[in-house]
Amino acid sequence: MVTRRTVLGAAGAGVVGGALLGDAARADATITVDPAADYGAWQGWGTSLAWWANVFGDRDDFADLYFTTRTVTYNGLALPGLGLTIARYNLGASSWNDVAGERMVASPNIPRFKQIEGFWQDWRTAEAAWNWNADVKQRAALVKAAQRGAITELFANSPMWWMCLNHNPSGAADGGLNLQSWNHTQHATHLATVARRARDNWGVNFRSVDPFNEPSSNWWRADGTQEGCYIGASTQRSVLAQLRSELNRQGLTGVTISASDETSYDVARSTFASFDSATRALIGQVNVHGYQGSGGRRDLLFNDVRAAGKVLWNSETGDGDGTGLTLAANLCLDWRWLHPTAWVYWQVMDPSAGWGLIRYDGGTLTAGPVETKLYVLAQFTRHIRPGMRIIDTGAGYAAAAYDPGARRLIVVAVNTGAAQTLTFDLSRFGQAAGPVTRWTTVPAASDRYTSRSDLQVTSKTVRVPFPAASVQTIQIDGVTA
Repeated sequence: MVTRRTVLGAAGAGVVGGALLGDAARADATITVDPAADYGAWQGWGTSLAWWANVFGDRDDFADLYFTTRTVTYNGLALPGLGLTIARYNLGASSWNDVAGERMVASPNIPRFKQIEGFWQDWRTAEAAWNWNADVKQRAALVKAAQRGAITELFANSPMWWMCLNHNPSGAADGGLNLQSWNHTQHATHLATVARRARDNWGVNFRSVDPFNEPSSNWWRADGTQEGCYIGASTQRSVLAQLRSELNRQGLTGVTISASDETSYDVARSTFASFDSATRALIGQVNVHGYQGSGGRRDLLFNDVRAAGKVLWNSETGDGDGTGLTLAANLCLDWRWLHPTAWVYWQVMDPSAGWGLIRYDGGTLTAGPVETKLYVLAQFTRHIRPGMRIIDTGAGYAAAAYDPGARRLIVVAVNTGAAQTLTFDLSRFGQAAGPVTRWTTVPAASDRYTSRSDLQVTSKTVRVPFPAASVQTIQIDGVTA
């Protein structure tokens, strides 16, 4: 997550093959959907649980809203359930106990709901050192998500405070390395032991474990507003080796290691390039965050990860635009150039205006208004479902997926400018009969998630009018590749 509430590089777009990343269609345009450009099976959409789940994780209405496609009533509104299928659980770094006369040092600027309680709370003893009653609400959200069919990932913003040089899980005074050299194994043990506990006692089988969060960033400081820790590439290599050993030792040989959750596409590529072959062999999945906005070489990161035979996730992204148009634009860029098989939003609920899908009061911890962004995200999450094939549109403002079993094509497109008509060329499909259904979100108007069946397929094309500043999902049935 980006502590300064800015999106890195959002003002500068990269150039790939002569096309400006982030360049939306500025007039009527034709988009050719190509089923032959297949980037694999979609794994799903998700959210990280901390910090919102540390506040609201015990509520079934929010679990249903985020992890099912049911219609959920909230504050008098009938909201479309997002149908998220990935929950990322944040292993905490905080505790308030005394350990041999020492205590956690807390940043003066971190709010209580961002302090996530860890389980290994005392380095001196074995079983008595673990508090399995910790982190009640986020743990409840994890279990509720898993019960609703979500796959899960375990990650850490920081090692436990007592593993840190200054005992402060928000970071070092200068933003430098804060993990004690003698605690690499301990950090790995904390992760592996919690993963085993989740399997044996919580009914949660973590699919993957990532020991880092934006580890190469230098903004994790002792006076920060959240948990975080700088961990350079050489230390990452050591921790990753220890983590694989610990997972294996605890009978979790089937759990994948993911890394390194760097803040941007370019930093992720640099970190991955720094790993030797032995370290790369430990990693089954490369996680990257989307805070570079419309900038960065998504394509080069994809090429590197694909060449190495790894899975690629955009494991965290967010922005302060409550309309959802920035989210849709950057997501479509990911679809066009990054080709991840999963996409995870950082906080579905957040106190800062625009950042979450539902805003809450950070002082009273009371849930508040719904952002239009919720309806925009629903355009993607409710219609592009796990198992569908990720295919190409050749456009950086449209995402497409195909379900061969259901003979269904889904295209989600964003228009960030004036009203226009987009024509979808389906000539590369064997058959395209229809019917056609579309859903529309116009943040500046009354459309939130409005369904219409007013279009048809004509000569393997579908012409769709797009209002200014809008997002639409087009579902075309009777389609064969």
